[in-house]
Amino acid sequence: MKTIDIFGYSFSAIKLRKLRAALTTLGVIIGITAIVALLSITQGLQATITNQLQQGLSTNSLIVTAGSSGILGGAGGGGVGGGLGGGGAASSNSGFKLYVNYTSEIDALSPDIETSFAVISRSGYIQTDNLNRTVTIYGVDFNQYSQAYSTTFIAASGTIPTNPDENDTVVGTRVNQPGQNGTIYFSAGDDINILWINATTLPPVNETYTPHVSAVLQKVGGFGIGGPSDTGVYIPINKAESFFGTDECDMIIVKLKSTDNATITNVSKAITDHFSNQVSVVSSTAVLSLLTSVFSTIQLFLGGIAAISLLVAGIGIMNIMIVSLIERTREIGILKALGMKSRTVLTIFLGESVIIGLIGAIVGIILGWILANVTARVLGSGVFGGGGGFRITPLLTPEVLLGALAFGVGVSVIFALYPAWRASKLKPVEALRYE
Repeated sequence: MKTIDIFGYSFSAIKLRKLRAALTTLGVIIGITAIVALLSITQGLQATITNQLQQGLSTNSLIVTAGSSGILGGAGGGGVGGGLGGGGAASSNSGFKLYVNYTSEIDALSPDIETSFAVISRSGYIQTDNLNRTVTIYGVDFNQYSQAYSTTFIAASGTIPTNPDENDTVVGTRVNQPGQNGTIYFSAGDDINILWINATTLPPVNETYTPHVSAVLQKVGGFGIGGPSDTGVYIPINKAESFFGTDECDMIIVKLKSTDNATITNVSKAITDHFSNQVSVVSSTAVLSLLTSVFSTIQLFLGGIAAISLLVAGIGIMNIMIVSLIERTREIGILKALGMKSRTVLTIFLGESVIIGLIGAIVGIILGWILANVTARVLGSGVFGGGGGFRITPLLTPEVLLGALAFGVGVSVIFALYPAWRASKLKPVEALRYE
């Protein structure tokens, strides 16, 4: 028989048993739907976070923090979440501290260093006549910060001063418009109150001053490490030193002349050696590589969980096809008595499994994509929306699409091999005598 005739016969056999075929296909659909939905959401989340980090990170920069635990958590402070995260000067278990004037020492360490600048941060409050909200206050050199983060430290309204007065400040877009719903509490040109609770004295003292809002930043997005944040308030570094009463800094951003790995490695080693291994140096590329590795592991884990349901569906396919074999024993006997070869019988049964797997995979991909978008919309309006951050856009890559098709058909064929082989080995005489 021709291949097209074999598949035509297989499809006719499926049509004769519509309900059974539908239930068998449903198992494949559920498995493929789970795989596509989970991987699409995961890849979309990875793409969103990577994009947000690339906006918040300068690829030719290093971030120096005190202590050996680094910027991704621990004594070095900081963490991920719109810059350093605020709350206090960087310190380490050994008592080592970074100071603003260490930038001059770092600049002299290597010709590959273009410049370096310190960042001081504290948790504080913004107050106006009708607004009182928690923010992170950053003390930075406006000129150097603008150059290091030229794609994100950009004013949507007003002007970022390159040589700011002590009373100039720049705020993120979620500071003056927390809900991002059109309600603006103050604009560039207005005066605001910045409050910081000084707990270094007893009892704690509320330190307050009233700066002029020079600019409101354009929307940055989710988060970065060291870079601009939608919920940050930026004041000149010299004002931060006097306002917070310290010359300690939370981090030092080092801008390099090159982004190649050799330069990053050499400069990182020079900095850690200079400070006797009492600082952590993190590169933007290292953070992105770490995240890529983490998401690859997550995708593998989630894909494995979803694949379990597909394997269960495969067992169901085997069971149904064995039942079908028993019911069609006389039919197979007649076909073989008329001269049909064993390999043709084998191909007919495998053809049925291919059709079931293909239909299940296609429907599963469509439903998985719909489920991924619905889930992303729910998460975007709840967990990741509103207050903070970013929306997930599911991503269906060609690899996931082709992999789902291949996996759906492959599982169906593999679990149909044994029933098909048994059908092909039936002897015509015994099959015709079967009741």
